[in-house]
Amino acid sequence: MKEVIMNLLKDENGQGMAEYGLILALIAVVVIGTLQLLGTNLNTKFTQVKDAVGGAGGTGN
Repeated sequence: MKEVIMNLLKDENGQGMAEYGLILALIAVVVIGTLQLLGTNLNTKFTQVKDAVGGAGGTGN
């Protein structure tokens, strides 16, 4: 019985999956933050370009 308990304590099969899950979650957070920052910067640049050409755009005027 003691050997069975020791084997259960040494079993690390599920530990690798948990680590992969944490790494995947960290990557997702970094990607989401990067995309939000990039989107804000792109919006600012497009607004600057629109203003530089006199506000021409698809407004129908």
